[in-house]
Amino acid sequence: MFADKEVLALDESYVIHTYGRYPVEFVSGDGAVLRDAAGNEYLDFLAGIGCVCLGHSHPTLVAALQEQASRLWQVSNYYHYENRGEYAKLLSELLSKTTDEEGHVTGSTETTWKTFFANSGAEANEGAFKLARRWGEKMLGGASGIITARKSFHGRTLATLAATGQDVFHQSFRPLPAGFASVELNDIEALVEALDHPTDETGPVCAVMLECIQGEGGVWPADLDYLRAVRAACTERNLLLVVDEVQTGVFRTGAPFSYQRAGIEPDVVTVAKGVAGGFPTGGVAARAEVADLLVPGDHGSTFGGNPLAVACGRACLETLVAEDMGEYVIATGKHLAERLAGLPHAVEVRGAGLMRGVQLDVPLANELVEQGLTRASDGKRGLVLNHIGDSIMRFLPPLIVSDEQIDEMADALEQMLA
Repeated sequence: MFADKEVLALDESYVIHTYGRYPVEFVSGDGAVLRDAAGNEYLDFLAGIGCVCLGHSHPTLVAALQEQASRLWQVSNYYHYENRGEYAKLLSELLSKTTDEEGHVTGSTETTWKTFFANSGAEANEGAFKLARRWGEKMLGGASGIITARKSFHGRTLATLAATGQDVFHQSFRPLPAGFASVELNDIEALVEALDHPTDETGPVCAVMLECIQGEGGVWPADLDYLRAVRAACTERNLLLVVDEVQTGVFRTGAPFSYQRAGIEPDVVTVAKGVAGGFPTGGVAARAEVADLLVPGDHGSTFGGNPLAVACGRACLETLVAEDMGEYVIATGKHLAERLAGLPHAVEVRGAGLMRGVQLDVPLANELVEQGLTRASDGKRGLVLNHIGDSIMRFLPPLIVSDEQIDEMADALEQMLA
């Protein structure tokens, strides 16, 4: 199970330690199963932090990357190349879907969405800030403040840290960029107060930015009625509503995008993680009226939307649609929630689809993650699990995970918690 000593020594000597890595070296995987350097198997309930939506080594994505890699890797965004427009069109079609509150698709709007492709969720959110402030300049007389939610997480760059409503991420990196403030999630009165009576910290507000489910904050969902009220408040004041779907998007909660479960339409949506099946890709999508405020020279990314990324992304979205992944996620997500709710010491299960958080009444979350890995040394299949703090377990399996694999994981957790 444990990584080779030479591997650990090289990492220790030459890699900046911004992660507290577990001593496991994964070398291959397929579907929801990973293998380490010693040949041990693990059920993966983290999926690269929600990135590997179609599972590891999905043959369609492998074929798309191999074919594209044999022809063209990088030419820069100064030029046209295949798959970029097709990929953006697929995203526009998914962003335009309407669903019921469970996520079942009910129809489509006629909205056209335009996308700027980046490499990560943080970069996507940086692009959203630029769009919001351009909107404030052109439509609101120079307003530039952006309101987010406490417990939110929007990235690790300085601006996305400023937008993140968790002080723990701000330590040691102040002063952060100005113009951001956060209020409690699901408190519409607090939000309206921040919009109508902004502080000196933000000045006049141009946008509200929210996650439909706060992943890094502990899997805390925004109430659907709250999302509807936020949309109405933004519309009334001509402010942009930006929804960060980096973790919740691309069928993770059942719906193509999680905001659709509230029956609303944002102005800007940011995506990453599963949007290309785990290949490093992000994007900021906006309604055409908003997107057209950016002109050549306003924004850029050397590698954003490169030929490899858009080939993989297009193949990923086409596969998710063809396999009716949303309906599958709704069904398996219910099964996952039921099994998690039956665990010893589980007092609450939050989230939707295959994005679930379990609140424990004992501070054992970190120990469970470690025990999940060490199972492999006992001749059993290990578990790749995730925790937030000492009492919240977060589950983000590949969307193709089976009920049988969910049962195997839950049975093992029951034994560990008993």
